[in-house]
Amino acid sequence: MNDLVAGFLKFRETGYQERTELFHQLAHTQSPGALFIACSDSRVVPELVTQQEPGEMFVIRNAGNIVPAYGPEPGGVSATVEYAVAVLGVQDVVICGHSDCGAMTAIAKGKDLGHLPAVCDWLHHADAAKAINARQHFRTEHEKLDALIRDNVVAQLTNLRTHPSIALALSQGKLRLHGWVYDIETGQIDALEGATGRFVSLAQYPDACAVTSAGEHAPRALSGRA
Repeated sequence: MNDLVAGFLKFRETGYQERTELFHQLAHTQSPGALFIACSDSRVVPELVTQQEPGEMFVIRNAGNIVPAYGPEPGGVSATVEYAVAVLGVQDVVICGHSDCGAMTAIAKGKDLGHLPAVCDWLHHADAAKAINARQHFRTEHEKLDALIRDNVVAQLTNLRTHPSIALALSQGKLRLHGWVYDIETGQIDALEGATGRFVSLAQYPDACAVTSAGEHAPRALSGRA
């Protein structure tokens, strides 16, 4: 806790002072350009990885970067997606998985999560990725996990498209969907190219996009790389 307090004091002395005018502007309004859905993993910091300033990106973080399919009892993720798209008018939504993901590791290894009932129930939202991954052959456990992380990003993009606010914005040509996988060790990002269903290097293909409008470039459950 002392580290958190020390960090806040440092922010007040330096970070805040360097952005005083920005924070005064943000005190009463926000206009983020993107919604970024990432894992809660402490090693993944969306604003750091994308170099975004306060106010530039709306963020959802949870175990496994999961987006439950829209249902009769929408939860916090659904409400946040709806607000970002329907109220804030974000133009891009990114679902970002990452290497060495604990949630995906638990699924890939078939770990018994009976002592973590909330986690167990939550990870059922990744059942589609689990089923696809189980039907494939992998030479190593690392290869299996790597594929599952990608399959999960594809599965969550599919779930995302069941949300009315997303479907409407796509049909109006106002929204783009992106699927990314961030490698913690190398700092690289692979992005889903919807036209091929393959993940490609975002550095080499900065325009890679999973879905650009309703029915166009729908993500396919392919975990391979270009």
